[in-house]
Amino acid sequence: MPYLLLIIGCFLLFFSVLILNTPTLLSFDLAIVEWASHHRTENLNQITTLLSAIGGMPAVLFFTTLWSSYLTWYKKYTDILLICLGLIGSGAFAWLLKYGIARPRPPEIFHLVQSYGSSFPSAHSVYAAALSGLVIYVYREHSKYSYICCFAIIWFVLMGCSRVYLGVHFPSDVLAGWGISFIWITLLYIVLQHTIQQKIN
Repeated sequence: MPYLLLIIGCFLLFFSVLILNTPTLLSFDLAIVEWASHHRTENLNQITTLLSAIGGMPAVLFFTTLWSSYLTWYKKYTDILLICLGLIGSGAFAWLLKYGIARPRPPEIFHLVQSYGSSFPSAHSVYAAALSGLVIYVYREHSKYSYICCFAIIWFVLMGCSRVYLGVHFPSDVLAGWGISFIWITLLYIVLQHTIQQKIN
């Protein structure tokens, strides 16, 4: 699982960078945003706006604090370290890329919610994919693991699609966000597992 997720992350990040540097693909990137704006409904508007609110940094920090507190009760300190470093690292790298690349967001005529910062990568997608990846790794030995994985996948996919639907991100921004999180979380997990094995041996 770790190496599969790492490969997927590398592919997503590579493909998103390829889009940024290919005029034809950039046009298609915008066309998807335009298409989404023409297929909005009141119900979808409410759902995606709610996702935007609960997928931002304040809500993510709140959820992470609760999750870490729960794991502290069971003395899962390695998992807590993975969660903290995972979110901090992926988020920091995402914002460095935002400032470094400084890609403009889609035209404001498409925006359904307020946004700030540059477009590439999507921070909401980074947070969602990071949390999903962390859930997949932390609960890898859970009896309901397959259901947990399905929920995690649905979560980050919905969050990413909602950013395009709301008109505040291009699809390539979302793909990059997913890729960054998968790469960082997986590398962090591998390093921590290797460190634990060395201590055991």
